[in-house]
Amino acid sequence: MRQLRITLSLLVLLVTGIAVAGATELYDKLIALKGVVSVEELDPGVFEERYAVMFDQPLDHKNPSKGRFEQRFVVAHAGFDRPTVIVTEGYGGARALGPRYREELSSRLNSNQIFVEHRYFGESTPKPRNWEYMTAENAAADLHAIRQALDAIYPAKWIGTGISKGGENSLIYRMFYPGDVDVTVAYVGPICFGVEDGRHEPFLEQVGTPEERAAIREFQTEVLKRRKELVPMFDEYCKSKGYKFRTNIDEIFDLTVLEYSFSIWQWGTAVSVIPDSDSPHQELLDHLIATVSPDYFAINDEPSFFVQAQRELGYYGYDTTPFEGLLSIKNAKGYLPRILLPDDARRIRFSDGLSRKIVAFYKANDPKVICIYGENDPWSAAMLDPAVFEGKQNMKLIVEPGGSHRARISTQSEEVQNQIWKTLEGWIYGI
Repeated sequence: MRQLRITLSLLVLLVTGIAVAGATELYDKLIALKGVVSVEELDPGVFEERYAVMFDQPLDHKNPSKGRFEQRFVVAHAGFDRPTVIVTEGYGGARALGPRYREELSSRLNSNQIFVEHRYFGESTPKPRNWEYMTAENAAADLHAIRQALDAIYPAKWIGTGISKGGENSLIYRMFYPGDVDVTVAYVGPICFGVEDGRHEPFLEQVGTPEERAAIREFQTEVLKRRKELVPMFDEYCKSKGYKFRTNIDEIFDLTVLEYSFSIWQWGTAVSVIPDSDSPHQELLDHLIATVSPDYFAINDEPSFFVQAQRELGYYGYDTTPFEGLLSIKNAKGYLPRILLPDDARRIRFSDGLSRKIVAFYKANDPKVICIYGENDPWSAAMLDPAVFEGKQNMKLIVEPGGSHRARISTQSEEVQNQIWKTLEGWIYGI
């Protein structure tokens, strides 16, 4: 009975957020913040301390009466007097829980790192999941609320950053709340103007060398020519993995082959690894699946990205004309809402208002922003308009020669890396 009382007492302390033995100054500051629901200690890794924080947010920041949800962010602490990097993640936050996770900006600057899981992903998914409130403006307001809450803890300079959708998110956040961060570094963030934007397909007809493009096309064509043999093998593989689709397996096979050229350039896969056209069936199929996993088109429990793409972020289409007579489908028009959207999001209609607003903001302003893209990355077809950077003192556009979606500061030439770090350290430290 005495043991039970001790256990209950400890439980009360934890639930109410009262500091327990071993709590630090940072823990006490975090648990005392308005809106903080819970603080969980993590392995500090290379930082002094790390915590996973659940934070109370309104579903609709313009109308808080619509309901609330809890959003997860991870605080990695380097020092109260250090700069702070806020990672404007576009997806879930599980990767930030590991002790080895650190963004290159935080590592170089020895800064604090705040990793914010995007609303409607991972542990930050409202229940019930009402897509009406899944907007870029609400997501930016989430970041702003967390930024305001942490302002007193971390008063030094703030740097916003993100990769891919997170890179676009960092640009959107800066647009809606230009005073929240002093510097933005956006990696490979596209700005699309349609669910099938239209710029990616011609990009793929020009990227790389003619020989590389020919090798990719030859592989796609050979795989489609062998569909009688490969589709049953493909189907068996998908069933073994438990994948479920919103259409038949023949169409999924077609879409996987169409996605192949986008994927191989996006991730910088060497064309030299493509099997010869006379390779065995299994070798061709293994390479196709290794490059484009069919679960990309499968029904999943977290379709939030595709809902955003359908509403305002946009996406890309497929050119089927080179493969006429080899596909089971006439064309791939409308594949995203038909194959990738859940039933309760089918009525959402795309608006290019957000993308146009982003371009207009950066055209009219000159914030301290560095945008990094890879030359061969198909997403670079939708990079922030290079004309926006012309004549600007602060805005910098870096396009890595031959680079992919993996383009970062560390992947640039030594000369370009030095220029970037000199610029960033000047902005942050005034040197």
